[in-house]
Amino acid sequence: MNTRTQTTEFTPVDQDLYAAAFQLLDPDPTPAPAPPAVLAVPAQVPLTTAAPVHLTGPVEKTLTDALTFLDTHGWTRYSLINTEGARCSIGALRAAAGSRNAAYRDAGNLLLHEARRQHGKTWQAIPAWNDSHSGAQVRSVWAAAIRRAHHMNI
Repeated sequence: MNTRTQTTEFTPVDQDLYAAAFQLLDPDPTPAPAPPAVLAVPAQVPLTTAAPVHLTGPVEKTLTDALTFLDTHGWTRYSLINTEGARCSIGALRAAAGSRNAAYRDAGNLLLHEARRQHGKTWQAIPAWNDSHSGAQVRSVWAAAIRRAHHMNI
């Protein structure tokens, strides 16, 4: 069955009433974006975006502070601290961490993992690895562990 409308006239929409109805449906509409501000910047100065900020995690800080300690006070083998004040890797970690906290433990685990990666999986503890390698080899492991902590953001 077809129904035909006899009239073709429509009632015009009251625009104010229409706006009021949508205001009731969405009382706090998202404002239109503001036009971009015009900056008075000399043409020769390029606009750059800032690099993302990296926050140093506690493990990275502990490793970095310990390596700085070794660079400043010296590195030694076969003792925690020698008579001149140089320290082995564990001694430097203890000096940097201040206590045997989570950062100390995690930094030590990361350092040992990196030592095993570079020098073989036979090392059971940091002191044995420290005492069996040269200063350059030990420093290389420290630097790699710091890079890993940085990339892991820990």
